[in-house]
Amino acid sequence: MNRRNILWTAMSTLGAALGASSAKAATDAGTGNKLKVVYHLSDAGRVNFVLGNIQNHIEGVGGPEHVTLALVIHGPALKAFRSAQANPDISKRIGEFSKDGVELAACGNTMKAQNVTLKELLPGFVSAEKGGVVRLAELQSQGYLYLRP
Repeated sequence: MNRRNILWTAMSTLGAALGASSAKAATDAGTGNKLKVVYHLSDAGRVNFVLGNIQNHIEGVGGPEHVTLALVIHGPALKAFRSAQANPDISKRIGEFSKDGVELAACGNTMKAQNVTLKELLPGFVSAEKGGVVRLAELQSQGYLYLRP
């Protein structure tokens, strides 16, 4: 067998193995293993879009009991979640997400930079004290799928 055939055989075998692994993951997700998904939000102009994505995600899987969700916020987007500045729609959505069990994490570094405390944020937030990007990495290491809409 020449090198090209050996390489082709190895690549085909690897592709088949990866395909089988993906199919198994999809099957497992459909048989009761809840997907875990973390949404990343830093852009203030995308706040409503990301919150809409989370709502669509919950509805798309048939309710919050079918998925484990987290939202990690840092940078300019955090200002939209200050109790004193939040618009009523954002306040309502965050309240619903909190009741649905969505982890709402605010970057501790951004909170310090913006001179805001956890008490000044909408109810339901926790502080990602080591930082938003650290929290994102922690969640990904726990099997969360990463989405940055």
